[in-house]
Amino acid sequence: MLQPQPDANERYSYADYLTWDDGKRWELIDGQSFCMSPAPMRQHQHISKLLGRQIDAYLSDKSCEMYYAPFDVRFVETEDDVADDYIDTVVQPDIVVVCDPKKLDDRGCKGSPDLIIEILSPSTARMDMTIKFPISAMLQLVPSP
Repeated sequence: MLQPQPDANERYSYADYLTWDDGKRWELIDGQSFCMSPAPMRQHQHISKLLGRQIDAYLSDKSCEMYYAPFDVRFVETEDDVADDYIDTVVQPDIVVVCDPKKLDDRGCKGSPDLIIEILSPSTARMDMTIKFPISAMLQLVPSP
């Protein structure tokens, strides 16, 4: 069993990520592993619940689906089927909305969701704003089919 290490020189893929069973939650950003913080604080969960209710009500007559963390979002640069060995960015946003059912599989979302929500907490704000946000912002520049 391969265990991730906080080593900037080590690169991992989604295939590696799937073998980690140390009981922790991990994310991959450009092949680098990041251990997620402990369970969110109560206020974070309350905000997530309130947002989720509103989004769920809005989506009630639409074909989009909403998911809460932990839910793997695997970012890929192409719409072609990409093997797990070549996926190097996997995140677990607080809330995601996916409108294209072809992006959904048993492991989560493969491709960019239509909406990503990260609820900022003091312990995660820096990571969310400086590392994760630029990834999703760049994906907004890629036109959807």
